[in-house]
Amino acid sequence: MRLIRYFTSVSLFSLLISSGVFAQDDLLNMLNDSIPPEINYTTATFKSTRIMNGHSIERMSPEQLDVRISHRFGTINSGIYNYFGLDQFSNIHFGLEFGIFKWLMIGIGRGNYEKTYDGFAKFSILRQSSGAKTMPVSLSVLSSAAVTTLKWAADTSRTNYFSSRLSYVYQVLVARKMNQTFSLQLTPTFVHRNLVATELDPNDLYVIGAGGRMKLTKRISFNVEYFYMINPKKYMSTKVYNPLSVGFDIETGGHVFQLLFTNSVGTIEKGFIGETTGSWLKGDIHFGFNISRVFTIKKPKASKP
Repeated sequence: MRLIRYFTSVSLFSLLISSGVFAQDDLLNMLNDSIPPEINYTTATFKSTRIMNGHSIERMSPEQLDVRISHRFGTINSGIYNYFGLDQFSNIHFGLEFGIFKWLMIGIGRGNYEKTYDGFAKFSILRQSSGAKTMPVSLSVLSSAAVTTLKWAADTSRTNYFSSRLSYVYQVLVARKMNQTFSLQLTPTFVHRNLVATELDPNDLYVIGAGGRMKLTKRISFNVEYFYMINPKKYMSTKVYNPLSVGFDIETGGHVFQLLFTNSVGTIEKGFIGETTGSWLKGDIHFGFNISRVFTIKKPKASKP
């Protein structure tokens, strides 16, 4: 009789333990189901909104203002008399760029190259991510317009229109951060110029751009950028070259310094695509720099305890 009561007690105890274990498992499963799956977004594909001359996939966060100064000196092959280009007349561009939403930034600027004013909007469409949502690349689109304000040539036989001063650029930016060291971007580009120098020069330019970033240290990276014009350059009235730029990003807190060498004096797409007349092989290389300083216009509100 005692033996029967013993086995009965052991069976009830085991049943209670098993029920508790299953209940605990069910509770953990319910908790896991209530926690939303985590999405890991890739950050810092590039350190600046520019790779060198051209735009990168990066954008300003909402309420952040980027004050940018871009400078290009003369050509290195001008010799020691011109201090390898540093004594020569330079091209400079000032820009203000602002984050509106997480997916939109805008910018305006003015450069002394053809006394050009420009503005753009960059839209983020996709973000590279892993985890619950896998996206292999980041993708943005950019639309910009520029207006030159040089005085018209003294030609009374021609009617000059304001629309002739305008040019437009449309780009798709596709980038991937391969690992913590290397990032790559492809940039299909379309440039339209309302007015060109002669009938030989196309109003529309089709271009494929590519850029890369190799991280050297925590704050320094080596960058390369190249734009290949699909239009046959031999039919243009002026001999032009594909723009190639190489240089370094140096991050110092809120500043990003870009030191670069390029065969183009233009700092916006309208200036360096289809209008680069310097050749790397001939030594028509300009030293230049970009300075980026980011300011937070409105600090985020502190969450209530």
